[in-house]
Amino acid sequence: MDKRIIQCAMTGALTPQSLNPAIPVTPEQIAEDCIKVWKAGAAIVHIHVRDDEAHGCMDPARFRDVFKRIRDNTDLVINLTTAGGPTKTDEDRWEHVVELKPEMCTLDCGSFNWLPGGPYINSTQFLRNLGDVCKETGVKPEIEAFDIGQIEAAKFFVEEGHLETPLLFDLVMGVKGAMPATPEMLKTAISLMPEGSNWAATGIGIGHLPILYASVLYGGNVRVGLEDNVYYAKGQLATNEMLVQRAARVIRDFGAEVATPEEARQMLGLVKR
Repeated sequence: MDKRIIQCAMTGALTPQSLNPAIPVTPEQIAEDCIKVWKAGAAIVHIHVRDDEAHGCMDPARFRDVFKRIRDNTDLVINLTTAGGPTKTDEDRWEHVVELKPEMCTLDCGSFNWLPGGPYINSTQFLRNLGDVCKETGVKPEIEAFDIGQIEAAKFFVEEGHLETPLLFDLVMGVKGAMPATPEMLKTAISLMPEGSNWAATGIGIGHLPILYASVLYGGNVRVGLEDNVYYAKGQLATNEMLVQRAARVIRDFGAEVATPEEARQMLGLVKR
C-alpha cells in the first residue's frame, strides 16, 4: 500500500497569536494540539517552544515539558527544532536534542537572507557539529532545505562524513529570499536529491495548497501546520487539526493511505526511545 507521512509544524518561533489565536504557545497548549493532530492523522510533530512572552526560545526545560506530555499521551514521532530562538552558543541549539534524544531534529542546511528581515545563519562548522551530534545520539537529522543550494550542501556534508545516507529532506518553499513555492521548483529540487532520499515539502502561506497537492502527486510526504500557514482558505483562519485533516483527505483522494506513527518510523528508519 502507498503510504504517505503527514508532519505537523505546530507553532514555529515567529508567528504571533495576534495573527491566529489557534497558534499554541504554552507547553500545555502545544501538547494538547499535538493530541488533536495525532487523532487527525499526523505521524510526526515538529516542535518549537515559546517563552513567557510567546517568543520563540530554546529553553531545554520547556522542550522537556512538551516532550514528556507528547510521549505520555501519543505515539507520535517527535521532531525537535534546532533553530527556535536566540542562543549564546551553537551548543545551546542542540542541548535539548542530546538530553531528550527524539527520533528526529532539524538541520537547516545553509544560510540565507530571510526577507524582509536579516540573515538566517547556519555556519559550516555548526552544521558539521550538528551532523556529528546526530550520528553520536542516533537522532535522524531532517535536512530543512530552503533553497536548492542547501540540497547540494547536504551532499557535501555526506562526503565529509558528517551526514549519513539515506538523507531525509523537508523542502521549505516560499520563504522570501529562498526558493519559490511552485510545482516546477519542487520537481527540480527532487531531481537534485541523492538517490534513496526520503522527502516532504511545505509551502509557506499562499504556497501551501500548490505544494501540498504537488508533493502528493510527485510521491512525497507532506508537512502542514500553523508554523507555515495560518489560513485554511481566503479569509478563514486555520487550526492545526484542520490542516492535518485536509492533508489526510488529499492523500486519500490520490489513492494513497495516511501512515501511522509506527509506519512512519519504519519508512524513515527511526527508533523510538
